[in-house]
Amino acid sequence: MLKIHNTLSNRIEEFIPLEKNKVKMYVCGPTVYDNAHLGHARCYITWDILYRYLKFSGYEVTYCRNVTDVDDKILKKADEQGVSPEVITDKYYKSFINSMNNLNVLRPDIEPRATKTLGEMIAMIKKLEQDGFAYCVDNDVYFRVEKYKKYGQLSSQPIKDLLNGARVEANDKKESPLDFALWKKDEIHGYNSPWGKGRPGWHIECSAMNKKHLGLTIDIHAGGADLAFPHHENERAQSECANGCEFAKYWMHNGFVTINKEKMSKSLNNFLTIDDVLKNYDLNAIRLFILTNHYRMPVEFNDEALTSAKNGAKRLVNSISGMEFDEEYDLEAINSFKKAMDDDLNTSVALAVLFSLVDKVKKGENKQISANTLHYLGNVLGFDFSLAQKELTDEELNELVKPLYDEFSISKEIDCRKVIDEIIKIRKTARDNKDWKKSDEIRDKLLSYKIQLKDSKEGTVWQIL
Repeated sequence: MLKIHNTLSNRIEEFIPLEKNKVKMYVCGPTVYDNAHLGHARCYITWDILYRYLKFSGYEVTYCRNVTDVDDKILKKADEQGVSPEVITDKYYKSFINSMNNLNVLRPDIEPRATKTLGEMIAMIKKLEQDGFAYCVDNDVYFRVEKYKKYGQLSSQPIKDLLNGARVEANDKKESPLDFALWKKDEIHGYNSPWGKGRPGWHIECSAMNKKHLGLTIDIHAGGADLAFPHHENERAQSECANGCEFAKYWMHNGFVTINKEKMSKSLNNFLTIDDVLKNYDLNAIRLFILTNHYRMPVEFNDEALTSAKNGAKRLVNSISGMEFDEEYDLEAINSFKKAMDDDLNTSVALAVLFSLVDKVKKGENKQISANTLHYLGNVLGFDFSLAQKELTDEELNELVKPLYDEFSISKEIDCRKVIDEIIKIRKTARDNKDWKKSDEIRDKLLSYKIQLKDSKEGTVWQIL
């Protein structure tokens, strides 16, 4: 029986879906105004694992992940660049999808855009206003937080405490400092509405998209820990007041990725884009790095941890490289894997099961069955076994690089495993001198020997094709 941590109750609970064997799951998607970073990788790999595991467990899952394509940051960037907001959102949506594909993150079943759900948002705001949960001031519409008595439960912050800590701003039009915007007056970029030209507040977007695509009550609502308050708290409040019923049965949140103990974020300007990280580490290394830690705990980024994950992932996928698979499995290993994953997605223990299978394959213990099982369970965690890297013996590598000694005037005293590094140094000198022709010639010559170079800000690495 799957058990998960429910943020609302702050305890581990048995997962019992609203409808037998069916799961409705919503994850807050990206605001598409910039490239995705390693923090996004942590978030969407986490919920990709949940999605994969629910399906592995026999559930029929409807997974909805939205796209926020109307937002202050989008409008600011569009104005700065002198283009329409659509140009910005289309560019960064494509970038986001490319990053997710490169991480082997499955596409959700439904991927709605906020701008395509405006009618539903307006209808929900009108209902809240009609029932006294919302009010309009100068063409802005606000939600009356204190009228929703359960406000603060999700983030474990009583309304009294929130009020005491709230900042009251001069000339604030709101009835209470806790009230939040449902609709914002905007005569430049706005859309027509009963309150004049404007655009939706961030929180109402997800409530409307949830209702439209999944219904009044869903099984799982998930996202990063930073969304629990105020975003998810506000979503829950407005949805339950508008719909008159429970919004989500289970709330799940993943921990941050940190650098020097600080949350990775664009606002702190301490983020690494997914594309940058993928220049040095493949998707298997990034997945292993993330899954080694429990999804609710923070993950501290550093090159040492990622290098260790890179070596572990290489060992994992290379152990069954070139093998063919059938459907005869090690049931004991599968049960151990399920026991770990049923324990609030304990991926670190699940990975231990996979590496025990690696050891069995290496030792030849029920080799085919162990390999079948490793491949089967590894796919549940989203590893890509097609990325196995060929490992050469010293004899094979010596044979491969033998012609390179004369080709690049390398001393015969240089060890065969250091020859390619020496050639990279020669190429670096050419690049430093802006001799791009020679740099390209060296790269292409190595490629003719099935040796591929990959350049990044951190330097050049090579691999055998």
